Amino acid sequence: MTHYTAKYTKIPSGYMGQIVEWPEVVTEGRTLEDCRDMLKDALKEMVKAYRKQRKRIPLGGALLEQLAVAM
Repeated sequence: MTHYTAKYTKIPSGYMGQIVEWPEVVTEGRTLEDCRDMLKDALKEMVKAYRKQRKRIPLGGALLEQLAVAM
């Protein structure tokens, strides 16, 4: 099993989710839970499509860190 890093951003219509290691995997949901579920589904579908097309599937395991900066 490969683990991927999800990034969620609050937007006016709810939340946008994106896979850090695979930026093409992106979705939106009304709630964070909806967005998370749809992002997991989008990731599964993208893996299936890449396998079918014999494309290289990006590796997971990114490290995400928040950095603070004085403004």
